[in-house]
Amino acid sequence: MIDNMPKVKVGIVAVSRDCFPESLSVNRRKALVEAYTKKYGAEDIYECPICIVESEIHMVQALEDIKKAGCNALCVYLGNFGPEISETLLAKHFEGPKMFCAAAEETQGDLIQGRGDAYCGMLNASYNLKLRNVGAYIPEYPVGDAEDCADMIHDFLPIARAVEGLANLKIISFGPRPMNFLACNAPIQQLYNLGVEIEENSELDLFEAFNNHAGDQRIPEVVADMKAELGEGNKKPEILEKLAQYELTLLDWIGAHKGSRKYVAIAGKCWPAFQTQFGFVPCYVNSRLTGRGIPVSCEVDIYGALSEFIGTCVSEDAVTLLDINNSVPKDMYKESIEGKFDYTHKDTFMGFHCGNTASSKLSFCEMKYQMIMARALPEEVTQGTLEGDIVPGDITFYRLQCNSEGELVSYVAEGEVLDVPTRSFGGIGIFAIKEMGRFYRHVLIEGNYPHHGAVMFGHYGKAFYEVVKFLGLDVKKIGYNQPAGVRYPTENPWG
Repeated sequence: MIDNMPKVKVGIVAVSRDCFPESLSVNRRKALVEAYTKKYGAEDIYECPICIVESEIHMVQALEDIKKAGCNALCVYLGNFGPEISETLLAKHFEGPKMFCAAAEETQGDLIQGRGDAYCGMLNASYNLKLRNVGAYIPEYPVGDAEDCADMIHDFLPIARAVEGLANLKIISFGPRPMNFLACNAPIQQLYNLGVEIEENSELDLFEAFNNHAGDQRIPEVVADMKAELGEGNKKPEILEKLAQYELTLLDWIGAHKGSRKYVAIAGKCWPAFQTQFGFVPCYVNSRLTGRGIPVSCEVDIYGALSEFIGTCVSEDAVTLLDINNSVPKDMYKESIEGKFDYTHKDTFMGFHCGNTASSKLSFCEMKYQMIMARALPEEVTQGTLEGDIVPGDITFYRLQCNSEGELVSYVAEGEVLDVPTRSFGGIGIFAIKEMGRFYRHVLIEGNYPHHGAVMFGHYGKAFYEVVKFLGLDVKKIGYNQPAGVRYPTENPWG
C-alpha cells in the first residue's frame, strides 16, 4: 500500500503520587513494556524513563522525552494512585491521541506496601481530564495487570491511527455532486472541526490536467500493471491507456496539491458528463487507488471519502464505499441462505457500486462497461468499471456524516458478506447483519443517512465506535444495530 496513513508509536509514561512508592509505578511500567513486547513486539511503543512524581517539571521532562523519541501517541499509565494535575497536564500538552490505563493489584500477599490504589486514581484522572477539556481514550475496563494493559494499548493503536490521520488529512474533491444527489451534500464546517482540510476543484480543472497527461511516458508501465492485475478479466483492453493516463493524473495531482498535509482522500464526480468528456468511467482507477490506501469516493461523497479514510487507518487494509442497494429476492433467500446461514430474510441486503471495489476484495473480477450508464449513453464511453462478487467474510458497515442540521452523526454495524453468488452486475455482495431490518428503519432512515455506506473487511466496530467517541460525538449520535428484544427510541412497541 501507498504510505497514506500514520505509523503510530505510543509513548508510555508512568506516573506516581508522592505518598506512594515510586517503585510501584516504575516496576509496573517495566512489566507492562515487557508484556507488550513479548506479545506484540516493541515497534509500536516507547518506554519513557521519566516517572512523573507529582511534578510539573517531571511532566515537561517526560513530554520532551517522548517527543524526542518520535512518539505521536501517548499512554499515561497509573502505576499507583497518580498525580492528577501533572498527569492530565501531560495529556493536555501532548499534541496527539492519548489514552489512560491503570495498574491492578498483583497479589493478596502484598496489599500493604505493594498496594497502589490506581483503581481509585483513575477516577480522579477522568475528573481532571474533564476539567481541562482534554479528550482521551479510556478503555472499557481500564484497570489490569501488565498483560491486560498491554492489550489495552494494542487496542488503542487503530484508534490512534485514525485520530492522528484525520488531523493530517486533506480531502480533494472534483466537481459538485451529481444532480439529484442531495444525499451527498457536504457542509464543510464539521470537516474543519475535525481538523480536516478540503480542496474543492472543478471537473474542468481535472479535465485540463488529464489532457496535459496525454502521451505521458509512464503510461505503458501503468498499463502493464493493470494487465497483470486484471489477468483474464481484462475484457476492455482498448481502454487501458486512457485509464492509465487518468491514474497518473490523480497521483500527480495529489503530489502537487497535498501541501502541508501528510494524507489524502479523493471525492470525485464520475457522472454524467465524465463519460462523454473523458471517454470512460473512472471506477477501475478509483478501485486501484483505494486498494493502495488512497480512498476515492464516488459521486463527490466527501463524507464517504472521510469515512473510507478512517476505515483504512483502523483496519490497515483496503475499504470500499457501496450503495445500501437492494433487497435479496425471497426465492434467492430460500434457495441459498435459509437453513444455511443464521439470518432472517430482513437481515440481508445487497451492497453494490458500479466498480470501485479493489480487486483484492473481489472473488473474481472483470473489466466491463457500466450497464446503468449505458442505458442512456453509448456503451463505448461507459467502459472502465470493475465487476465481481465481493469476497465473503466478516465486514463492518459504517459511516461518519454531517447531517442536514450540521451535526456530526455516525453509525456502525458488524456482519458478513455471505458466500452466495449474487447473480447480478457491478461490484456487489450479499450482506447479512443481525437485525438489519430494524437498523435500516430506525438508524438509517430515522437518522436520514445517505445511501452510501463504507465497508471495512473484518470486525472493527469496537475501534470505530471509540474513534468517533474520541472525535467528540455524543454517543446518542452513534447508531448501531440493537439486538433482538431491545427497542430503538423510535420503534413502535407493538410492532
